[in-house]
Amino acid sequence: MKLDILAIGVHPDDIELCAAGTILACIDQGKKVGIVDLTQGELGTRGTAETRKAEAEASSRLMGLHIRETLDLKDGWFEIDEASLRKVIMVLRKYRPDIVLCNAVEDRHPDHGRAAQLVSRACFLSGLIKIETELNGGQQQAWRPKQVFHYIQDRYIEPDVVFDITAYHAKKLEAILCFKTQFNTVEDNEPQTYISTPEFLDTIVSRSIMMGKKIGVRHGEGFTAEKTIGITDFNNIIH
Repeated sequence: MKLDILAIGVHPDDIELCAAGTILACIDQGKKVGIVDLTQGELGTRGTAETRKAEAEASSRLMGLHIRETLDLKDGWFEIDEASLRKVIMVLRKYRPDIVLCNAVEDRHPDHGRAAQLVSRACFLSGLIKIETELNGGQQQAWRPKQVFHYIQDRYIEPDVVFDITAYHAKKLEAILCFKTQFNTVEDNEPQTYISTPEFLDTIVSRSIMMGKKIGVRHGEGFTAEKTIGITDFNNIIH
């Protein structure tokens, strides 16, 4: 299946937190959208790899994703090496997305920035015909996405583009709350973490309001772009 948009996150829930509204809007517009999680998030303090897989599946159903898969890189330990790059290249050539969304270029969690570099480099290398990869016994064709956008995570980064998610904000929160072990708002036996309190979710809402304000709408999601964005129609600019 060829995808219009492939969102890649190092941990399950990264994309829900930062780009679910954009994904929901694009699916509603008829675009084919999928998610690839680089790791299972197995080093997370709360929950397990198994519970996070089930939560990701629930979120995927809610959002109406066309595909979701995991590359099973090692949470916390993956490196930007040939083995990791080839895994990402293979999935890029498998789904041939025009747009890739990936982790923030720099963030509080060191995995985020490292994943951003990994995916960015793989997007370039995937277009080189002399890098050969196979899938199901067949030779893959080179493929390079047209644009790579980095969503903005915990630390604030000034966006290059903001996507209006006003109509999808409520459903985005539903997708986030599919990850019950990570964003529990009631007492349980799991240890509290930086992201497990209701106050953390308040910051997600506040960020979307702040991003929306930049373009004159109620809620937005911001992205940084790797290269200059070309346009053919000024009518699509909303602010």
